[in-house]
Amino acid sequence: MTLTFDGTVIVPVADPEDGERTAAGLKPHLEPNSTVIAVNVIEKAGGGIDKAPMEQREEHADDMFRRVRATLDDAPSALETETIYGTDVVERIFEAAREERADAVVFTAREGNRLAELLTGDVARRLVKEGSVPVVALPQDES
Repeated sequence: MTLTFDGTVIVPVADPEDGERTAAGLKPHLEPNSTVIAVNVIEKAGGGIDKAPMEQREEHADDMFRRVRATLDDAPSALETETIYGTDVVERIFEAAREERADAVVFTAREGNRLAELLTGDVARRLVKEGSVPVVALPQDES
């Protein structure tokens, strides 16, 4: 059985390489009536000092989206991009999925060690555990 997406999927991207890798993994599973919405969550400090200037973070998101667009350029699906803001990355991803009436959230897990996962809150683990819509973790390309 081949997995295909024929509706709307939310694709969270964390950095340009992640966006490109996830788009490449997703591409063979897209149909002509698929809509991919690539989202980057700019995490706000919630009253504290933000990690980087907002303009710099928005430019970084634009770079991510350029890489996703380039990878999916000849895909049969529609592509939208959206920068979203919030204090909790996982909550904002699922909020966007509900707002867009997405069929699934699709991502490719990044390699990392347990210490890095503990320090970053392990977004991938939370996506799977806290999903309010189906969550699909694509396999990492081993080439």
